[in-house]
Amino acid sequence: MRRRNKIAVVGAGNVGATTAQKVLELNLGDVVLVDVVEGVPQGKGLDLAESAPVVGLNGYISGTNGYEATANSDLIIITAGLARKPGMSRDDLLAANVKIVAEVAKSAAPLSPDAVIIVVTNPMDVMAYVVAQVSGFPKERVIGMGGVLDSARFRAFISFELGVSVENTHAFVLGGHGDAMVPLPRFSTVAGIPITELMTPERIAALVDRTKNGGAEIVGLLKTGSAYYAPAASTAQMAEAILMDQKKVLPCSVYLNGEYGHSGVYAGVPVMLGAGGAEKVFEIKLTAEEQAAFDKSADAVAKGQAATGF
Repeated sequence: MRRRNKIAVVGAGNVGATTAQKVLELNLGDVVLVDVVEGVPQGKGLDLAESAPVVGLNGYISGTNGYEATANSDLIIITAGLARKPGMSRDDLLAANVKIVAEVAKSAAPLSPDAVIIVVTNPMDVMAYVVAQVSGFPKERVIGMGGVLDSARFRAFISFELGVSVENTHAFVLGGHGDAMVPLPRFSTVAGIPITELMTPERIAALVDRTKNGGAEIVGLLKTGSAYYAPAASTAQMAEAILMDQKKVLPCSVYLNGEYGHSGVYAGVPVMLGAGGAEKVFEIKLTAEEQAAFDKSADAVAKGQAATGF
């Protein structure tokens, strides 16, 4: 009998707990929820388990303050770290979250040497780099989440603007998960129609700007936390693509090895996700302006990577 998939979710805050819920609702396997705060992963795990009879969850979830129970996980999702507060950029979190994420990678990776790791903690591209360095995993098995989230936000804003079903919208965002991300309007469509044919350049520019600042907009509204519903949904979509070997093409942060003119840096690009992780990078021809924007974004990530000391 084939065993069920095992998913370790490290960090039981809003993003981690909601991700665990989404993964369970997709029936992707059993979940181990990990957090350093005593009682929190156990309590949230129990609460989720008690929802199973109502919503029909087949997976088992447990909570723990250690890593032993995560052994032999197929997928490790890292959400642990400090969240943004109003006025903070993702990069402001770098110093504190480097230590947290490095410790997670050091503790979890050796127990699950064949796992794929999805990194959610901000600044996400830099944290993915740290996890790759500390874990020693092949780079294709350490993937950052940001591009899926950024594209989802762009899709939502296109839907708001045109009053169309969000299911008809498709969006394309490259680069780092930060203020220098690169939404690409000419590859963003509604039912196959480029949005450049459907709205003015001024409105497109406004949606691009809102996408770049999507996380900060929510932080400013919440005042005491950051986004978690959309990040969790985005992470669960990636988890499904990997665990179900869907070969789905999604914008994810991966280690570039010459693609788009960059090497040794994590950045968001179109990636085929499957059982092996980031199985293929799709390289598209960018205009000079788009390439310059991508270069700026990748260089910002490289600067952050250098600051980690790894």
